[in-house]
Amino acid sequence: MLSLQTINTFDTSLFYWFQSRRQMHAGVTLTSRYISRLGDGVMYILLGMLLAIFEPQDGAAFFRSGLFAFLIEFPLYLFLKNTIRRDRPCERLSVEVAVKPTEKFGFPSGHAAAAFVFASVLSQIYPSIALLAYSIAMLISVSRVVLGVHYPADIVAGAAVGIVCGFLSVGS
Repeated sequence: MLSLQTINTFDTSLFYWFQSRRQMHAGVTLTSRYISRLGDGVMYILLGMLLAIFEPQDGAAFFRSGLFAFLIEFPLYLFLKNTIRRDRPCERLSVEVAVKPTEKFGFPSGHAAAAFVFASVLSQIYPSIALLAYSIAMLISVSRVVLGVHYPADIVAGAAVGIVCGFLSVGS
């Protein structure tokens, strides 16, 4: 069985691997900033509203389910983050962050949770774009590690929260 120390060591090593990629390729940081911004929330609201307007049946179902999913995800994410209180890598390690985090703690990642809520709901209502939706969610999530504000485990936990909330909301 894996110990918490072993998991933490692997998580930190993987974090440093992403940081080395950022340092090796100048455009990675800029690209990651733009990708990360996709997960700030505006895109989710805008796309949900557009689908509700232009796809009256499926779009409205998507909007309702998405809203319900975010109403479950956000308090759960806040509860976990403020209960677990895991420092961000930029607080614990000597790394330079490319963006300023809005909160002190990093576990689970709110960007990953929101991106995977969105992808999960979208893929259930519009299965033909599931691969695209999950790919974008993964890019948003990985960008947060590249930018230095999350460990990979923060992303995995956020994705799990998002997927569970997304699947619970559709059909409710």
